[in-house]
Amino acid sequence: MAIEKILKDDASEEKGERARMASFVGAIAITDLVKTTLGPKGMDKILQSTGRGHEVTVTNDGATILKSLHIDNPAAKVLIDISKVQDDEVGDGTTSVVVLAGELLREAEKLVAAKIHPVTIISVYNNVCLFYRLRMASECARNALLQRVVDNKENAGYAFILYYLPNVLGFDKEHFAQLAVDAVMRLKGSTNLEAIQIIKKPGGSLKDSFLDEGFILDKKIGLGQPKRIENAKILVANTAMDTDKVKIYGARVRVDSMSKVAEIEGAEKEKMREKVKKIMAHGINCFVNRQLIYNFPEELFADASILAIEHADFDGIERLALVTGGEIASTFDNPESVKLGHCKLIEEIMIGEDKLIHFSGVEMGQACTVVLRGASHHVLDEAERSLHDALCVLSQTVNDTRVLLGGGWPEMVMAKEVDELARKTPGKKSHAIEAFSRALVAIPTIIADNAGLDSADLVAQLRAEHHKEGCNAGIDVISGSVGDMAELGIAESFKVKQAVLLSAIEAAEMILRVDEIITCAPRKREDRM
Repeated sequence: MAIEKILKDDASEEKGERARMASFVGAIAITDLVKTTLGPKGMDKILQSTGRGHEVTVTNDGATILKSLHIDNPAAKVLIDISKVQDDEVGDGTTSVVVLAGELLREAEKLVAAKIHPVTIISVYNNVCLFYRLRMASECARNALLQRVVDNKENAGYAFILYYLPNVLGFDKEHFAQLAVDAVMRLKGSTNLEAIQIIKKPGGSLKDSFLDEGFILDKKIGLGQPKRIENAKILVANTAMDTDKVKIYGARVRVDSMSKVAEIEGAEKEKMREKVKKIMAHGINCFVNRQLIYNFPEELFADASILAIEHADFDGIERLALVTGGEIASTFDNPESVKLGHCKLIEEIMIGEDKLIHFSGVEMGQACTVVLRGASHHVLDEAERSLHDALCVLSQTVNDTRVLLGGGWPEMVMAKEVDELARKTPGKKSHAIEAFSRALVAIPTIIADNAGLDSADLVAQLRAEHHKEGCNAGIDVISGSVGDMAELGIAESFKVKQAVLLSAIEAAEMILRVDEIITCAPRKREDRM
């Protein structure tokens, strides 16, 4: 029985060559979309939303671009998903993984057209991957550059991370690299980036961005509140401060005199007073609430010399509770069960024209805040994304100390080994192995193209250099030539590169195995009588 007889009327299907071609077209289209952003000289994209306000985002971050797209092609969605996983797992390599997977599929399309079965291509890709994982690990051990990153951060530290910062930062790349290194050094080996807060404040230039110890809350201290508190005991809460009344939709209260209104207001104030007394019973001198506090409770707190901060954003109070060692409370009947936060000093500070609250000497000593300054919100948003990628790469590198040279060096080393493997392999498999090598060489080719260089000439020079023993050659996009990556201090995280290689091959394998695409019929709404 034909499958059309089984599926509903609105369902559709594509089989065999048509299904495979649709997958190739979708995956390669996504690759071509983001590949111009690859490398330190990659171009930016403008993303404009169709919603209210037509919000504009200027970025060259692969994950940001891909998650903003609305795609129908299933193969393209697979590549977008691996980009998201790459971002969640290691924080960088989101563009590289999509580009490598797309180039593998581009080469696979040519092989399929040459009558080589997809299963043969898949087996070769997997075998080459396993072969090179051992080779890459040995090269990493030989080129353990992390020691220089850690011990000599003035030089190798920010040289290492400069590779990950885009051109939107301009001449401030070194300043941002130093900020990232200093922030990660404070973590003392931890990979918990929640301890690093990033605040964006328009005004000034990117060069004015700075790192501050402790925690900064983007709120103002209210009128009549103490502006400075030493040895603070902090209660972080998410509770309604009006009244704990049952809210009935459309309920009304009818009174026959103004005195009755005063009685109702008095009863509400008494409930507020009782709640404030319960909070004060915790022995605190700072109360931070996710919700509004209102004027009357604020007056009661001010009379007791307690700093009350209202309407703090949820991410802010979660991070504040984390760094001060407290927990978010919602009930106050049992003070002994509530864990308070502590810090040495709370004070109001000025950044530009804005007032903020600074918590210093927090229990989590490695906590710090990076304050970003810039000319516009677009610049600040892209600077935040860039700094996030840099922090992720550095923290992962501290966790996994193996480091590779950058500038296309890993891909050229892989391509050389794969070419040698192809010469020793008989039959059609040798064509698939050569295709794998061409896909790898596409990465340095794209990096050179995006920098406006002659990629054909540079890649040819790289191939010649990598036939020499112990070669460290890669593409130096600053000078526009082939350079020694070890001397230039250009390096990449092994963990990021390994994740890119494995994820790209898995995605390519998944798409290559597809021989049929079935689009399910949309669910029809039932008519309601």
